[in-house]
Amino acid sequence: MDPRELSGLGAAHRAVAVRRWRPTGVESAREELAGEVPVAFVVNGTPFAVMLATPLDLEDFALGFCLTEGVIGAAGEFQGMEIEHDPRGLSVYVSVPRERAHALAGRGKALAGRTGCGLCGETMIHNALRQVPAVTSAARFRAAALQGALLALPAGQQLNAITGAVHAAAFADPDGRIRLLREDVGRHNALDKLIGALLREGVDAAAGFVLMSSRASYELVHKAAVAGIPLLAAVSAPTALAVDTAVAAGLTLAGFTRAGRHTVYAHPDRLMD
Repeated sequence: MDPRELSGLGAAHRAVAVRRWRPTGVESAREELAGEVPVAFVVNGTPFAVMLATPLDLEDFALGFCLTEGVIGAAGEFQGMEIEHDPRGLSVYVSVPRERAHALAGRGKALAGRTGCGLCGETMIHNALRQVPAVTSAARFRAAALQGALLALPAGQQLNAITGAVHAAAFADPDGRIRLLREDVGRHNALDKLIGALLREGVDAAAGFVLMSSRASYELVHKAAVAGIPLLAAVSAPTALAVDTAVAAGLTLAGFTRAGRHTVYAHPDRLMD
């Protein structure tokens, strides 16, 4: 979806009047700002989480979020969703099997999840650091494919080109061609949207890799592992917990992915010269 198609509360971006101070003088102008609104997920009628997110690709977001947060175990358990607009934000009403909803008791995010951290609202510490699933994909990738995806990344960042304020999560095939890309003010939201898009499009997540325009946090590694993604690459550094989690999950983690270079922190055997 073209981000310029949205308007109002659900806008992916909006224009504001600004005053610019430059060496040549002061000028009045208008700039586009990225949308950031509360998105409440309500599962089978029970509030579960509130995330601050860009109101774009919400069906992908809901599906990916439900999978990576353990609300569902497979895409087929996502039984539908409805979106309700409120003056203060958006409510996404998700339907899942009854037994899944019952298992969520006490696991809701008590606070709004910030755009920078998907764990800020977890009610209990043991829910914040959940067991990470093993990545079983035997896929291997050439370094040239990772560099090719990096080169192609800016062209797919339509919203960032307009606002300069959002992260991207891109899925590339073994040749480095970007198949899908999603954007959001929150890096973990962008990845949830991408995972949801992979599920909806029927793309095998185990057959490609993901490139993030951000640092690599624990949350990103955990979500990638849940989706079965074998390689996660970020343009900035990983955290220590992200590396530990990638090692435990069998996921290849690369950071500082820049033109002509990258650093592999976990399971380097999956990335060939």
